[in-house]
Amino acid sequence: MTVLQLTDDREAADLAAFLARLIHYDRGAAVRLQATGTTLAVFGRPPSFEVLAIRTVRLAKPYEDGLDTRLDVTVSAGELLESLDEAAATAVVPTAVTGPPWAGVLPPRGGWRTVPHLPSPDALRAAVAAAVAEFRSRARELAPERRTRPVLDRIGREIWSRTVADTGLPVRALHAAQSLGFLRPAAPASAPASGEEPVALFSSGAWLRLRTPYGSIAVRGSGLGALDISVR
Repeated sequence: MTVLQLTDDREAADLAAFLARLIHYDRGAAVRLQATGTTLAVFGRPPSFEVLAIRTVRLAKPYEDGLDTRLDVTVSAGELLESLDEAAATAVVPTAVTGPPWAGVLPPRGGWRTVPHLPSPDALRAAVAAAVAEFRSRARELAPERRTRPVLDRIGREIWSRTVADTGLPVRALHAAQSLGFLRPAAPASAPASGEEPVALFSSGAWLRLRTPYGSIAVRGSGLGALDISVR
């Protein structure tokens, strides 16, 4: 049994929240875990967004399990969530599962370059709100007999495939970031500065990665497989 010691209960709570959101979209969700040194990266793919979600967790001590100094395994998100002890800031690595196809196609570890012209976080949140509002408006305008799943999916795909400014980032990546708690509402002006890094966009090969202080969303130019795109 491999037990991961996280730095504190806040890290454990944030990881639990991320896993719970993944399970909300897919009760049978799997996650791929990669740990090197004091960093644990948790990869997941929520259905309907066609993106990879990445949550990085800090470990209290460098990962080590016998002679292995690197962890790389795909497990059940639900079992990992059940094993989390937030008070003790520990998690037991569940038994490995047969990974879904996406788990074998992860973003590169290096070679990332900053992509310019990413709008402000407020503008990104506004873009998601505008997309949701447009979807709902266009759905209401349909005659009842035309309000079918294929038609709604086609509208959703058109809206969420639009790109943000001149970045090439699809709006669905913003929607995923907001839905998973990565793109959060702005803190009140009276709140103390957290010192966290701002939202940024990077590219490496065919991949784009939207990084926020709470996690990252990665998308590949050729997509991650055909999924139904819809507003949830």
